[in-house]
Amino acid sequence: MATRKTDLPALEPDPLEPRPDEVERYVEALQGLTKANAELARRSAWSPREAYDTLNRMFRLGVAPKPVLEGPQDGILVTPTLPAPVTLALRQLTFAWMPWLGKRFDPERQAGDNLLTASARVPARVLWPGCRPEPAGGGRLAAFRFATYVGPGKLDPDRETLKIDYDSESNPRPLIRDILDELVQIVPGAYLGKVLLRRGGGDDWRLIGYFALQPPAMARLAEAPVAAAAEAVTAAA
Repeated sequence: MATRKTDLPALEPDPLEPRPDEVERYVEALQGLTKANAELARRSAWSPREAYDTLNRMFRLGVAPKPVLEGPQDGILVTPTLPAPVTLALRQLTFAWMPWLGKRFDPERQAGDNLLTASARVPARVLWPGCRPEPAGGGRLAAFRFATYVGPGKLDPDRETLKIDYDSESNPRPLIRDILDELVQIVPGAYLGKVLLRRGGGDDWRLIGYFALQPPAMARLAEAPVAAAAEAVTAAA
């Protein structure tokens, strides 16, 4: 049975101490929204994102993206999952300066790259002297190419995920080649990803963060009410 949008607020899990059944009911409710409420489902998918356990349960309720992603997708850094002092420092840094804009996918080649702000050029070359970001249009840069394929999650082997694999000669060391992103679709147009870091050069992976992707058109629609409210405040002034 389709979910009514008025049911969502009552179904949102506790952000700090979510119970497994609360998270499952909430995601099932999002997935049960009718097509007429698809945009609401996309926006609501990121509401309960305070607790790592909630994010992990949401991730495990997702599926490998269908249809496959194509073209640019706007990115959101949801949260790092590092020790508290490091996470706090990274949140403060990314609040002041966020060079990552999202990812760009080429399904025919099963490949893609990351989209960055123009201000990322110098820091990228300082950290990785061999890195040469390329123009990507609209004042953006493209860097850190990846291969894509579907496979079981490293930390969730019972779930199929879209792998975003950076381990190729085109990427610099350190760090970049030891990153593997895994992405699932929560609802069409809303994708949740885990950032994994390889330790010791083997097959030992650690979760270091969560990110989200959404189509650029969806991002603009989500921001429209905010823009309208700002215009109303300006007019009233």
